Amino acid sequence: MNHHTYFAGADRAVGTCIIGTGGFGRSFLSQGLRVPLMEVRIGVDVDAETAAAAMRDVGIPENRIKVCSDAETARAAWEAGCFIAAADFAHVADLPFDVAVEATGHPVHGARHAELAIMAGKHVAMVSKEVDSVVGPGLAAMAAEKGLIVTPVDGDQPSLLIGLITWAQVMGFEIVAAGKSSEYDFVHDPSTDTILCNNVRFDVPNFAPFAQMGSLSAEEIVAARAEAARELPQRAVPDLCEMTVVANACGMGPDRADLHCPIARIDEVPDILCPVEDGGILNSKGMLDVFHCLRAPGEISFAGGVFVVLRCDHSDTWEMLRSKGHVVSRSGRTAMIFIPRHLLGLEAATSILEVGLRGVSSGAAVPGHHFDLVAFADTALSVGHELRMGGHHHSISGVSARMVPASALDADSPAPFYLASNCRLARNVEAGAMIRMCDLEIPQDSPLARLRAAQDARFFNAYKNA
Repeated sequence: MNHHTYFAGADRAVGTCIIGTGGFGRSFLSQGLRVPLMEVRIGVDVDAETAAAAMRDVGIPENRIKVCSDAETARAAWEAGCFIAAADFAHVADLPFDVAVEATGHPVHGARHAELAIMAGKHVAMVSKEVDSVVGPGLAAMAAEKGLIVTPVDGDQPSLLIGLITWAQVMGFEIVAAGKSSEYDFVHDPSTDTILCNNVRFDVPNFAPFAQMGSLSAEEIVAARAEAARELPQRAVPDLCEMTVVANACGMGPDRADLHCPIARIDEVPDILCPVEDGGILNSKGMLDVFHCLRAPGEISFAGGVFVVLRCDHSDTWEMLRSKGHVVSRSGRTAMIFIPRHLLGLEAATSILEVGLRGVSSGAAVPGHHFDLVAFADTALSVGHELRMGGHHHSISGVSARMVPASALDADSPAPFYLASNCRLARNVEAGAMIRMCDLEIPQDSPLARLRAAQDARFFNAYKNA
């Protein structure tokens, strides 16, 4: 595809506001200074100075940045051609830009920002998968009623994977599996019997015999590696969250509620993530999953990229492609096509331009509500305990996640993970049990809970107690 042709005919730059100026937000601000068809003059964060600091960090001159504490000051700064740093999106929502980029990662605040943006007539680029996993389909439907769009962004894995899946479907391929690699590689060093992951080094004295798949079956190698690397975290809530977003966009689902998450080398993926009858570990085809990229020091990374595993329908063609370096399984029945990158805010502009110039989403044309990401108690939790969300991965201590078929919420429903986050428990929860809606004290004024009730009414035609 020629991107110049695709975005031809633009008579103005698409104006954006970045909400959340952390890692993604700063990369978006930085690239926004370089994308000819996009303008980023507004930044919002928990305090205005944080947004201003991000602007200075990417090279915006101090004298062009205006810290604004109300809508009137923001309007005056806009008309003066300044870059605007604000602490509340409500202060800038009515300015004449096109797309609000929600990148806070905060479920409740992100939901409020998205609703404010839609009410103000703005498109929404939803970077915060935490919000998307709870109310994304409802927000998209709400926006569509106003002639607006809620879209994922190409700098993150869900949008890139949706693009790859739909490409494969348009091309007529049979998709056996699809997914992404986890954020951080498992870098195995046999000289020290360690695995480095996310800058933490773990001792794995029994891993070396399983560093290569060899003649072992997929089931055998996956089980052996999981046991040998048991000290490493092998499930991450953000990975399941992103697969939930993809599931609701594409109608695909997981093979198991917590995903398989095998530790695999890049060239092993089509051998492992394929149905059992093809020698893999999946019970069915067309499943979503995540793998941990196993590599040696100095070997190339999958870079948190995305993949599809395809059925090889014409053996001669795929043997020719194998000879050209494509990743084809040992059996020759499946092959992997992949995009080894996700560049955060540096490539998000393609989705912004699609919304602003072409009026289409990088995600589903009409997102469904097929799966929920729900909270699972790994340890016993006591009444009054706060399910505090924190850390880079926005996780909850003692709580993991599962992907389950979506339904309207009632008292007995498993609680959506990010709806449960930062709530207190109204009762004890046993280890190994789902955290249910009746277990939570949800603030009455939660915009996330209110939007979820509206989404349930829209998709399941009934309000239930939330």
